[in-house]
This record gives sequence, C-alpha cells and structure tokens, in this order.
Amino acid sequence: MLIYRHFLYFCTTMAKQEDLFKNVISHAKEYGFIFPSSEIYDGLSAVYDYAQNGVELKKNIREYWWKSMVQMHENIVGLDAAILMHPTTWKASGHVDAFNDPLIDNKDSKKRYRADVLIEDYAEKLNLKAKKEIEKARERFGASFDEEQYKTTNPRVMEYLAKEREILERMGKSLGNGDLDDVKALIDELEIADPETGSRNWTDVKQFNLMFGTKLGASAENAMDLYLRPETAQGIFVNFLNVQKSGRMKIPFGIAQTGKAFRNEIVARQFIFRMREFEQMEMQFFVKPGEEMTWYDYWKNTRLNWHLSLGLGKKIIVFMIMKN
Repeated sequence: MLIYRHFLYFCTTMAKQEDLFKNVISHAKEYGFIFPSSEIYDGLSAVYDYAQNGVELKKNIREYWWKSMVQMHENIVGLDAAILMHPTTWKASGHVDAFNDPLIDNKDSKKRYRADVLIEDYAEKLNLKAKKEIEKARERFGASFDEEQYKTTNPRVMEYLAKEREILERMGKSLGNGDLDDVKALIDELEIADPETGSRNWTDVKQFNLMFGTKLGASAENAMDLYLRPETAQGIFVNFLNVQKSGRMKIPFGIAQTGKAFRNEIVARQFIFRMREFEQMEMQFFVKPGEEMTWYDYWKNTRLNWHLSLGLGKKIIVFMIMKN
C-alpha cells in the first residue's frame, strides 16, 4: 500500500499540473515502476515494461479487483479467454469494419495525426476561452456570481460554447456517416495547423484499423489471418452459453476476466494511459430486459466506492457512457 500511495501522489499531481508530466515519467523509471520496453535497443513507442515496484503495484490492484468483483459476489464468475480468437469473432463484433481511427498526414512535417484529435483540441481551446471569461467574471462579481446565467447571457461566452458544440457535432456526424471528406474540409475551414511546425499542408483523411494482425499456420501459403484481441469482452460474449450451462447460472449474473489487449495506436501518447499493449480488467453483467437501469445504478455506485477505496478522489473520476 505504501508503494501505491507513493506513486499515486505523483499521478494525482500530474492530473492537476500538465507541466509535471515529464517528472512523473522520470520518477516512475528512477524508482522502479515503469521502464521503456527494450530501451537498450532504442525501444518502441508506447510500449512499456512494469519494473520491480510497478509489477507488484499492478498485481496488487488486479488481485484486489478480482477479490471484490468475483470472489465477493456469488453471481459473478471468472474467465480466462485466449488472446487469439477466430477472425469471424471480430467481423461479427464490428471491429474489422468499424474499429478505425481517422488519420491525416502533414505533407511538410511528415507527421501523422488523428484527425478527430486535431479537431477536438481546437474545440477544447474554445472551451478554455469560455472558461477564462467565466473566471474573470467570477473575480469581478464575487459571491453573487451566477455561472449558469452568465453562460447563457454573455455574448462572447455563448459564441465560444456554441462554436465548440457546432464543431464537435459536425465532426461526430461526419465520422458517423463515414464522410472523411467533410472531416478534412472541417480541418481546412478551421485552419488547423500541424502542432509542431504550423504547416497546413494536409493529406486527405483515411481510416486505419487499430487491430494488430498476425497469422496462424506453419506456412505462409496456408496461414490463417488472425488478430490480437483489441479488448477482452469478446471472450466473455462468445463463452456466455458455455458459462451459463456449465455453471448453472441464472440471470442476473456476471462474467469477469483480466488479461492482455492490443491496439495499434498510431498516435500513442500520455505515457501508460495510451499503450499498444495493455491489461484490462472488466466484468460483463447480464440482466433481464427492463432491469438494466436498476443494475446500472447499483454498479455505478459500487464501482465508484471501489475506486475511492484506493484513495482516488472524486474530483478525478469521470463517468462515461459508451454508445454503440
């Protein structure tokens, strides 16, 4: 627990102050938490090894998660599915056709970026401008300041927020429709430049599948094309009936597993928060139709309390609802 708190302090500081990010990485290496993988041979981008303290920290968190998620619930069982699965699995789940990042290259700098991240960063700058105006007003009006009223009445703030919303909605619609030409047009209209060089000489936007490909077979001619799993959930789904029958499980029940997942991140960043090889811990809970919101509220509160039990503050926890 001492090791965890030691490292948590620096992670929390990093979340609050972006300028300490490099210090966190340096500290993690110096004190034996994280090493760049194969560093003596120049390493690989976004691939890391957990060092002597890091592996103990990760193991302790994983075991604590497993005990609280599986062993303390009678209606939840564990699973350890294989990393390699039949390729039809990923076709059926939509990963082959839809698990893509929209990428764009700058012709001058030769740098590659995620087009959606470039646009989101631009939109975030508008949001920050609005926040800056709000903070100025807060200092000016003091205790009588009504932030919500100011957001809906101040022309400059309204303009910033409306522009941010318009940009994100247009991008979301274009990506949803597969209209990459409009994504490129949006980048051109906003005059978004290469963050490093300032160049606006962009290529067209193209989709890039994030799954790592591999082959199964003794010879190249007869080998089957496979993928390293990009998530652990599919192993749970394809084994649902096997688990339900062999365990005599009755709904509601859950299946949990931990294990490696792989994503061919083109623009990998943020240290171990966006890696190409990483470990997931997840549980899929199956309920009767009509009971989903009851169980959603239950698990939302249960998991929040679990994270808080690790010493994480509420301010750095954000709930995200994933929509298919």
